[in-house]
Amino acid sequence: MRQPNSAPQKATIHDVAARAGVSIATVSLALSGRGRMMAETRERVLRVVKELNFRPNAMARGLHSKRSFTVGLLTDDVYGRFALPVMQGVTEGLIDHGVSVFLCALEDNPVLAQSHLDALMEKQVDGIVVAGRRVDRILPVDLGGLTVPFIHVMSDGGPDRVSYLPDEEQGARLAVAHMVASGRRRIAHVTGPARFRVAGERAQGWRAELAEAGLAPHGPGAMFGRWSEAWGHEAVAELWASDEPPDAVFCGNDQIARGVIDALRERGVRVPADVAVVGFDNWEIVAEETRPPLSSVDMNLRELGRQAGLTLLEAINGAQVPPGVRRLPCVLRARASSAP
Repeated sequence: MRQPNSAPQKATIHDVAARAGVSIATVSLALSGRGRMMAETRERVLRVVKELNFRPNAMARGLHSKRSFTVGLLTDDVYGRFALPVMQGVTEGLIDHGVSVFLCALEDNPVLAQSHLDALMEKQVDGIVVAGRRVDRILPVDLGGLTVPFIHVMSDGGPDRVSYLPDEEQGARLAVAHMVASGRRRIAHVTGPARFRVAGERAQGWRAELAEAGLAPHGPGAMFGRWSEAWGHEAVAELWASDEPPDAVFCGNDQIARGVIDALRERGVRVPADVAVVGFDNWEIVAEETRPPLSSVDMNLRELGRQAGLTLLEAINGAQVPPGVRRLPCVLRARASSAP
């Protein structure tokens, strides 16, 4: 009988097997993601693992399977704007398999980046997720000699590697379709630098959706500038210098959109009564605090990370994972700035 002040006893693999009605070997296989078994059996075991809050001994599992049950996440997003949601998703995808994630934030220093990679390899991680802050930018580290599987997220590894990216063009089309459905017909586009691949893809989605709706791009075409609120102010000045200003503005990111809304307010233009505004990225700290709250396209970074983590686990377990880019759809988070 346990004494009142004694610590609660931890669940063991025997407890999991008994409650799930399976053998200890089946529990071990379900946790490792290996072995053939009915999906219902695997799900039942994992459900019991959660119910009992069972935490397998990592060292014992590692000795048995010759795995560390850890993966590394390398990123050049030192501010965490994109990397943290991706890491949350990777962790969600792997936690039920008993796998932990080490985060290493790289700077633009190749020597420092290589030291982080070497440290992960010394820890004998089972695989690596490479998460970028910009799709068309290569991280300053050589991954060619890695002896463990690795997968790119928000970073295009090329045709010979596995990459998970948001469907930028589809996301832009969502925003424009939303504006058209709310009755807007003169839809302008203000975005970031043309040298950014995502700026071009979002502009292409804007044009394609307008064409499908039988509408022409409003204004001078896609207005490329900076990813900043200041550029949003400047763009409004240019657009309102014309005889017929837009009745909607689709912005390449949320910072630009916030600048657009501030500039419109200063001109006495009402959002959304006179002009609808939609951003991109769904950076909640910006979108929800904008007045009115900003509608924005969400890149589903958490789901990108989750899918990448599960695919990495497949590769770790020996599956043949076809290379190439996997694009996941974006979703629109409609708020007050684009109401009909």
